[in-house]
Amino acid sequence: MWALGSCGVCCLGIAVFTCGVVMQVGAWTYYYSEEDYEWDDARTYCQTFFTDLVAIQNKEEIEYLNRTLPYHGKYYWIGIRKLRGIWTWVGTKKALTKEAANWATGEPNNRKFNQDCVEIYIKRSSEAGKWNDEPCTKKKKKALCYKVSCQPLICGLHGDCVEVIQSYKCECHPGFEGDKCENAVQCPILEPRGAYMNCSHPFGDFRYNSTCTFWCPEGFERRGADELQCLADRQWSVETPTCTAITCPELRAPEHAELNCSHLHGNFAFGSICDFSCQPGFELMGSQSHECMATGNWTGDIPRCKAVTCPVLSAPEHGELNCSHIHGNFTFGSTCDFSCLPGFELMGPVSHECTAMGTWTGDTPQCKAISCSVLSAPEYGELNCSHIHGNFTFGSTCAFSCQTGFVLMGPQSRECMAKRTWTGDTSRCKAVTCPVLSAPKHGELNCSHLHGNFTFGSICDFSCQSGFELIGPESCECTAMGTWSKNTPQCKAITCPVLGAPEHGELNCSHIHGNFTFGSTCDFSCLPGFELMGPVSHECTAMGTWTGDTPQCKAITCSLLTAPEHGELNCSHVYEKFTFGSICDFSCQTGFELIGPQSRECMATGTWTGDTSQCQAISCPVLDAPSHGHLNCSHTHGNFTFNSTCSFSCKEGFIQMGAEMLRCSATGNWTRHPPVCEEDSAAFLKQVLVYTSTSALAAIGLVLSGTLIALLAKQLSDREEKKKLLNPTSDLGAPGIFTNAAYDSTL
Repeated sequence: MWALGSCGVCCLGIAVFTCGVVMQVGAWTYYYSEEDYEWDDARTYCQTFFTDLVAIQNKEEIEYLNRTLPYHGKYYWIGIRKLRGIWTWVGTKKALTKEAANWATGEPNNRKFNQDCVEIYIKRSSEAGKWNDEPCTKKKKKALCYKVSCQPLICGLHGDCVEVIQSYKCECHPGFEGDKCENAVQCPILEPRGAYMNCSHPFGDFRYNSTCTFWCPEGFERRGADELQCLADRQWSVETPTCTAITCPELRAPEHAELNCSHLHGNFAFGSICDFSCQPGFELMGSQSHECMATGNWTGDIPRCKAVTCPVLSAPEHGELNCSHIHGNFTFGSTCDFSCLPGFELMGPVSHECTAMGTWTGDTPQCKAISCSVLSAPEYGELNCSHIHGNFTFGSTCAFSCQTGFVLMGPQSRECMAKRTWTGDTSRCKAVTCPVLSAPKHGELNCSHLHGNFTFGSICDFSCQSGFELIGPESCECTAMGTWSKNTPQCKAITCPVLGAPEHGELNCSHIHGNFTFGSTCDFSCLPGFELMGPVSHECTAMGTWTGDTPQCKAITCSLLTAPEHGELNCSHVYEKFTFGSICDFSCQTGFELIGPQSRECMATGTWTGDTSQCQAISCPVLDAPSHGHLNCSHTHGNFTFNSTCSFSCKEGFIQMGAEMLRCSATGNWTRHPPVCEEDSAAFLKQVLVYTSTSALAAIGLVLSGTLIALLAKQLSDREEKKKLLNPTSDLGAPGIFTNAAYDSTL
């Protein structure tokens, strides 16, 4: 809608304004001025009466503005300006992106200099809605303003208000819904099975962020999580837990037994009772009844059924006993067979059986030895016989022996067998042999032989290759016992001192002949953030020393940081100054604010995190010269920033009402209200006196002068009241705050 009227405040849906025209779309309102301004004045106008110069958000908004705004040959200022060489939306202080740019052909800066502000073509014959950059001081354009529609808490505590062209909308926080985000989302109502539940509902029963905890009675255990939370997707964080009876290990009837169980809460679960019994012929060993407890264990030990036992049988002298046991050694059902050793014959029953009464059938048998023929000593040997059961009977043994240095070839002894013959063939004597020797690994062998290779009297010498040392005897001799006089030596790789990884580094070794021995190679490396100082690799030499010196890992260095202008720098160093792991914090002096990261850290790449931080002076509202007056400002740190001072003066015929000088404080406010210029009433009084002195109008003049003097007194009284309002104290240093809103209310 469009509206014109007397000067006043513009509300949503109603616009009353003589110095400008308002255009409203839904809940977002646009405004433009009737007068033409420089860019800075245009922005002051928008900030004074509305929000700011319009910020173009999308092509739809551009099309709407071009379609709705009236044609103006000098076009309209919009809220984008070049700051520090970058086109920036002044309302949001965000840089213009390449994708959002809407420049006309050949723009921006087709004149190459002093074009830092932007106008929008409206209803232009060509390139309507496009942008053109112009000098900011060019007073030829109307101010195009906007006023935001979103109000605090319009979307409640759980939503954010978002401006759109046709309206505004509420974007709800996760877990909330509704036009005003007033409702928390609902999760399914929980009904746990067999479990105790305790819930807290900050936004309503079983709604978003509700939390429920669960526990089970004694003898039961929880299946699932102990706590659930209602999530923003209307689902619980995990499945609802259940309580199931604690189970004991499943019982089974032992062998030859029976099991009878009763279950209250499930098979072999808490409260189950099981009774055991044995089959006939067996006896129960252990408790008869067992119960499953809350601990998941059974009371007592599991019993077993043991078969009835008979007395243990033993084999007859010179005989053997062979038993088969069904239920255990010498128990009911066991059978035992008797036999005699070779050379003996059985006298008595062959078999016995264990009865159910625990006794054996039959009597114990005996074994009698048989006889062999006489034999004789071998040539060059000796014979020595022993007789156990009688001369040359079964079991008689005859031993053979040879002279020292020789070994018996053939059986060392012969025995009378059960077939009435002697074991083995005729024996003979041969020189003793020792095991064949071989050179140790990485070594050499040199031998001399007297009676044949590796026989009695042979001598062998040992040596090692370069890089190895001999562990054991240097030589050994084959003895009459057929063994070497000493153990075979070994060639062991020469060892180097054990290496360790450098501090903040790692060690990776490969060993050919053993840890840190001849031929071993070790590679060094450093952890991220450190660099190796020294050789990368070492090798163990044949002398038992390592090649090269021990390396070290040194922290990687970053560039030296300095405090920003008007700021301070505070650093902490883990290793050395400005190396890996160092952290530097930035802060600003009073009256300045930090632009950039508050903290930077030296990374393993040798670079600092983040960009360079700066201290920028705090800004105060822009001041304008009073009507019929002048403004003169000095800026220490930038236009209308901390410590800027502004002085005021009035044109001839006007008197300054208010403070003569204002200063921008560290809080971003001016120390006083700006003054105003009032018409000088002394000149008016002079005219009255001239008028009343005229003799021709003396009588009438007296009446008129009295009236005018009364009017003059009233004017002076009003001026004094306004002076008190605008200048509550005369001291420039006295406290005071100036805002655009306060200034507007005095005009």
